[in-house]
Amino acid sequence: MNMIYITEHDKQRLLRLLDERKGRSGDARDNLERLREELQRATPVKPEEVPHDVITMQSTVRIRDMETGEENVYTLVFPSDENYEDRRISILAPIGTAMLGYRIGDIFEWKAPAGVMRMRVEEILYQPEAAHKRQ
Repeated sequence: MNMIYITEHDKQRLLRLLDERKGRSGDARDNLERLREELQRATPVKPEEVPHDVITMQSTVRIRDMETGEENVYTLVFPSDENYEDRRISILAPIGTAMLGYRIGDIFEWKAPAGVMRMRVEEILYQPEAAHKRQ
C-alpha cells in the first residue's frame, strides 16, 4: 500500500464532514467508512510540506483507466462543490476517496458496480499547495 499525504487542515475538515454524516446507511455509509480508513492511514503534513506531485483537496488531475486506456481530468472537491458536468468530483464519491493522497505514477483502485476500477495518476494539473508555494 502506498503512503498517502494530506494537509492537516484538510484532514480535520474531512473528519468533521464524516462526523456530520454519521448514521447514513447503505452505499453512503460504506463510502464514509472508506474515507475514514484512508484518513487513518494518511500522513498529515503542513501545506508547505506536501510534495508537488500529490493529489490534495482542490487538485485537478489527469488520470488513466488501466483497463481502457481512457484519460480523464477531474478536480477533487468537498461535497458542496461537486459538479459532474464540470468534472468536479466529491471526496465522498468512491473515485474521490480512492484518489486522495496518491502521487503521479501511482495506481489506485476502488470497487464499482462493474468491478474493481484501476486508475493511474498521469499528471497533476493544479495543486493548491504547490500553487501557493510559487507565489
